[in-house]
Amino acid sequence: MPVTMLDMGARTPRVTDWRLVVQSRLDRVRADLAALGAPDPLDPESTQWRAVAEQEAAVVEDMITRTESRWRAVASWWSGWHIERAWRSLHEAEIAVVAAGNGFLGRMPGLKARVAENLDEHDPRRVALEEMRPGEYPLAIERELVVDALRAAFDASDFAHAGSRALRNKLIATSVVLFVVNTAFGVVGLVEPGLIPMCVGSEKLPTVCPSGKAAAGTDLWLIQVLGAFGAVLSAVVLLLRRRPSLSPYVMVGYQALIKVLLGAALAVVGILALGAGVTTGLIGVASQAALLLWAVILGYGQQVATRLLDSYTDRVMDRARPLPKLDAQR
Repeated sequence: MPVTMLDMGARTPRVTDWRLVVQSRLDRVRADLAALGAPDPLDPESTQWRAVAEQEAAVVEDMITRTESRWRAVASWWSGWHIERAWRSLHEAEIAVVAAGNGFLGRMPGLKARVAENLDEHDPRRVALEEMRPGEYPLAIERELVVDALRAAFDASDFAHAGSRALRNKLIATSVVLFVVNTAFGVVGLVEPGLIPMCVGSEKLPTVCPSGKAAAGTDLWLIQVLGAFGAVLSAVVLLLRRRPSLSPYVMVGYQALIKVLLGAALAVVGILALGAGVTTGLIGVASQAALLLWAVILGYGQQVATRLLDSYTDRVMDRARPLPKLDAQR
């Protein structure tokens, strides 16, 4: 009996936002192809562009419906090749459909708006498209101007998507490192209580520990949990102010994860600083409750560092799929 993909652990692709968007635009491409009618025998280029559109549409269909084994699915998710291949082929299909037409008068507003999303206002290809008057040049020249501008705009979008994927993978790798470091600290604290001291005291104030008056194996875990809780508060703020993203790569979950893990690590470092007397004269920890409260505050303090990451991520995502300016929506 032959081995099927299902026997090898293959699975049908999940219905995701990016697949829904690509499928919708693929349906438009096929509808536009059907609306073109019969090919013009006097315009062989139009026939060639129709063939390109059909070929690229078939590639898109394959990308959004193909089945893969679980391990290959994980590799595809990490590399993002199926997402980016689907989008690039879809863009080529859309360009081919536009180029297959016998004129661009009715499409000019949409073409200009799409090119303006991704090309600078001084880009010569955008300028040439905006200054073009349908019928002013032979159809072949108009076609070249439109195709060149659209390809440049789509290339900019595709490269931005690749940049988004690279950033997502960096966030994941950073999260893994932070998780390993935090777990190692916690295990050390359980095996050797007090080796990483979480107790704070001074000449004027009694020694207090997270779980009581003496060091315990759960001290480090308790500080990490409270630091993570403080970071969760800043993650909630991130979620509330985040605008919806139309990119296939959604970063907000990974940003929140880094905040939580970094908050746990900074809480440990901060309590070590308090115990070392770095803040003597400025901060005094007189009770267990005060120590635990400082763990939460220190965990929230990671917002100072991750705010730069949030700003950078916003810029990357805006290039990948620009959204209207907030001022323009008011």
